[in-house]
Amino acid sequence: MNIWKSVMKFIYHFASPKHFYRISGKMIPWLGWLAAILLVVGSIDGLFFAPVDYQQGDSYRIIFIHVPAAWMSMFIYMVMATAGAIGLIWKIKLADVIASSSAPIGAAFTFLALVTGAIWGKPMWGAWWVWDARLTSELILLFLYLGYMALESAIEDPRAATRACAILAIVGVINIPIIHYSVEWWNTLHQGATVTKFDKPSIHISMLIPLLLMAIGFKLYYASVVLVRARNKVLYNEQNNRWVKEIVQANA
Repeated sequence: MNIWKSVMKFIYHFASPKHFYRISGKMIPWLGWLAAILLVVGSIDGLFFAPVDYQQGDSYRIIFIHVPAAWMSMFIYMVMATAGAIGLIWKIKLADVIASSSAPIGAAFTFLALVTGAIWGKPMWGAWWVWDARLTSELILLFLYLGYMALESAIEDPRAATRACAILAIVGVINIPIIHYSVEWWNTLHQGATVTKFDKPSIHISMLIPLLLMAIGFKLYYASVVLVRARNKVLYNEQNNRWVKEIVQANA
């Protein structure tokens, strides 16, 4: 119970705009450098040291970008929906800031997943695009991200925009399990899961390691960038508060 109270105390302390700005400023360099190291190591390992696939040859190497990007597209949307729910229920302003700051990053990862998927699909399927269940549901996810950002920009009242966007994000969560299980529910061209299998991954360890390095690197990259964006939004939202004016004066 004491541990739970300590955790909740830290969360509420961190959710304070002033303390969030201070703590996140210390976290960003560490997250950024760790992300850069993992992405460089993962890229080199995946592109130059991972073995050639016996069926796809070297063309499979795009998975080291495509798969982590696809994972991030779903992960970030879940973060947005969770943050939106927290903002609606507990009225924590920072949660709304995180959701809003995450949308462009999630859209970028979704677009990257679709583009790299098309590049991979051309030699494998003979076409840049097919109306495959997973590809279509991933495209819908991109539209959800774009719709979120468009809705936020279209509503002048910030509070009304925040509520509308939170509801959209929560409703759109239904698309996430569709993306994940589409290859099992429908007859699709997209291959099934190779890493997230309950028994064991059907991918060789020499390919799995760089894939996981890239996945962790992408997550750390997202964490660092979303904190940067959130800090800027916090400063804008709290610009009339004393602590923001003190920061501006100190950096003038």
